[in-house]
Amino acid sequence: MFRYLFLLILLVSCASEPEFVPRNFTEVQVEEIFSDSVSIRAITLMGRNLAFAGSENTYGIYNYNEDAVRTSQLRIDSVHTEFRAVAATSEDFFMLSVGNPALLFKTGEGGKMLPVYLEEHEKVFYDSMDFWNDMEGIAMGDPTDGCISVIITRDGGRTWKKLPCSALPAAEEGEAAFAASNTNIAIVGDHTWIATGGSRSGILYSPDKGQTWQLFDTPVVQGEATQGIYSIDFYDENNGFAIGGDYTKPEQNAANKAVTTDGGKTWKLVGADVDPGYLSCVQYIPGREGKELVALGFQGIYFSNDAGSTFNKISEEAFYTLRFNSDSTAFAAGKNRIAKLTFK
Repeated sequence: MFRYLFLLILLVSCASEPEFVPRNFTEVQVEEIFSDSVSIRAITLMGRNLAFAGSENTYGIYNYNEDAVRTSQLRIDSVHTEFRAVAATSEDFFMLSVGNPALLFKTGEGGKMLPVYLEEHEKVFYDSMDFWNDMEGIAMGDPTDGCISVIITRDGGRTWKKLPCSALPAAEEGEAAFAASNTNIAIVGDHTWIATGGSRSGILYSPDKGQTWQLFDTPVVQGEATQGIYSIDFYDENNGFAIGGDYTKPEQNAANKAVTTDGGKTWKLVGADVDPGYLSCVQYIPGREGKELVALGFQGIYFSNDAGSTFNKISEEAFYTLRFNSDSTAFAAGKNRIAKLTFK
């Protein structure tokens, strides 16, 4: 009798689970919270707040509770530095410059930004940064030798070490990455994916926080310096999405969107010859079972509710990058501004 009662309870429980229904956003409300002559391609959440860095040595934070932005400028011997990679732990903010020399800063006493890594090389150019946890983080950039540049910290960002090319897959001649939105790296748990472009649109994958690496090919457009994957995101260990194209030919849409369901080992093109064309950032909407994504760039904002198979344009507003802080709101940054986005 107890066996049948248990089966009955189980059946009732299963029957009562609501079926997931993807939403259909058709518009987005844009509320500007910062405006200045600063190009911003790198933002990161710090609790409810938003930290950012951009051109002209400028960095700052939006305080959610105060609804106010505070900015600062680094004084680096009259050097005009641009930051396109930022990340945060529960305690610290990090920002990494593009170009030579590469300068990586973390917050120190009193919030002052302190240099923790310097790399000088004629080819040095870092694109993206992220953290696995409060102690371990990673940044990636263009090759200076025969592999994609990867630096890792294991001590909370106080010191960083560059991986030797013997520990990484070899890069093809002309393979690099794009500092378009600070989304070349995706992390889920211990799993890490890095997207490349240029002569090859590849995915570098590590299952163990950067200890070992594999290389997977993708069918995303490649072969020219301006072609490739500009942004990736993963919803979980298996499901991921890549977007890019050629920013000099933004209307081209034949091979600029791809999806994986096996953790990045294989990729399938979606939306061939269907908009959107080139975009610089894609993000899964949190808590929506990997079905809902938003992608954006200077051509506008696009929404998908079928795991990226199709996208609908919901705004002409131009941004470079975004991060969700709920399942219907996000922060976006671009040329001379940061905004709150509310999807409806």
